[in-house]
Amino acid sequence: MVYDGILIGLIVGLFRGGARHGLNQFASLHLRGGWIFPLLLLFQFGIFYLQERLNWVASINGYLFAAVYITGLIFLWLNRHHRGFTLIWIGVLLNFIVMAVNGGRMPVSVEASAVLGPYYVDLLREGGAVSKHYMLDASTHLAFLGDIIPLSSPYPRTQVISIGDVVMNVGIFLFIQSMMVNGGKQDVPSSKTYQPQ
Repeated sequence: MVYDGILIGLIVGLFRGGARHGLNQFASLHLRGGWIFPLLLLFQFGIFYLQERLNWVASINGYLFAAVYITGLIFLWLNRHHRGFTLIWIGVLLNFIVMAVNGGRMPVSVEASAVLGPYYVDLLREGGAVSKHYMLDASTHLAFLGDIIPLSSPYPRTQVISIGDVVMNVGIFLFIQSMMVNGGKQDVPSSKTYQPQ
């Protein structure tokens, strides 16, 4: 879902005039601990790849994903001065909380996941490993924070998302707009300079 916020943000930013200077702003963007983000992506892809091949990785993937989320939250907090990053942080936190109280996995509504097709629904019902997800049931804690929102046509990508995903993508969208349209300038309280008469 994070890719949706990025793509929509870039498209809207270009329509709003970001093509003139906005894309260049990303080249000059400075993030605190900026090296953390690409490492987290690589680490997460590594978990996805290895959990299908090594049983011991699959058995601790909940803890590994928790480590990814905690590190990501620290990175986002360090950069909260950027517009939209506080919303991104809140969205990631909501997803982390619901996963933390459910054994490190994201609960998915069977009803909502029907848009993904019968194969995915069957995997959920059988309890098979579907990445970091599992079927939402009566024992699920904070179920309203799970993947319960189905997206399908006319939305271009069929998926099931959470409230945290929505909040996070709003933050991503606002951040990209601030970069492409406002040149990366942050909101600064205005002050009038006193000039003696």
